[in-house]
Amino acid sequence: MLYIPEGFAHGFLTLEDHSTVFYLMSEFYAPDCARGFRWNDPAFNISWPDTPRVISERDAGYPDFSMELLESK
Repeated sequence: MLYIPEGFAHGFLTLEDHSTVFYLMSEFYAPDCARGFRWNDPAFNISWPDTPRVISERDAGYPDFSMELLESK
């Protein structure tokens, strides 16, 4: 189990086949308020242990991170 504070960026990569991730949120989902960062964004240089094989179109399509983009939301 992992607690992630409200507003804190997070991502999940399972390393075993047939894994399932369940999560709860403190509010109802509001798609218009959703923001995110691409898993392989060069600005963060995260060394993931594997490459995702399944990722949503939305999550794969986030633009490169920039402070201007973040401040415009």
